[in-house]
Amino acid sequence: MEPEVELVIVRTGTFEFKVQEAYNALRTNLQFCGSDVQVITLTSCLPNEGKSTVSFQLATSLAEAGKHVLFIDADIRKSTLAGKFRINKEVPGLSHYLSGQNKLEEVWCKTNIENLDVILAGAVAPNPSELLGGVVFETLIETVKPEYDYLIIDSPPLGSVIDSALIAQKSNGAILVIEAGTTSYKLAQKVKEQLEKSGCRILGAILNKVEADRHGYYVKGYYGSGYGETQSEKE
Repeated sequence: MEPEVELVIVRTGTFEFKVQEAYNALRTNLQFCGSDVQVITLTSCLPNEGKSTVSFQLATSLAEAGKHVLFIDADIRKSTLAGKFRINKEVPGLSHYLSGQNKLEEVWCKTNIENLDVILAGAVAPNPSELLGGVVFETLIETVKPEYDYLIIDSPPLGSVIDSALIAQKSNGAILVIEAGTTSYKLAQKVKEQLEKSGCRILGAILNKVEADRHGYYVKGYYGSGYGETQSEKE
């Protein structure tokens, strides 16, 4: 089965060289996690840590390296991605599929970015935990997995709601996005423990919004993708 809808996504803004290199390093480290790590959930502790931007740029970086990637926006409480990219048409999304309003082929979209397909979040759902924790979402993952090298899932902040833990249960690995200088160590540890309880393998953490000129990016346990002071991308 192939997606029937094609979206034209126009990415706004540019990345500095160091930031692009950080994404390349993240992509490489992810590939070294093994071929069994195919479904990957990204979450954060709090809103506005840049998780959604990191998730989409990681998916794009993998696609540009020749990997066939499906990006799933699973933040069906408060997605911001649709507003970050200029999209040529309105399409139903994940919430519509999980609630039975639309078929998979109606929400599963090709894009103008080679090797990258997407499922947008869709309308805000009144019962997101029930939808994401249900059998329909699990069936969706199992249905599309054979078509792709990677499924990158952008999920809500785990420090705010439990949705990410439910998604992580259906994933091969999870990555935690942490905003430099904002998120406390105590909160990060609490969120890490919640991910561990889901039974999902924690692949690592991304220290985000680092002032790259001063700090570069961490390479020992943290794969940095700091935007620098001129980057104002938010979740």
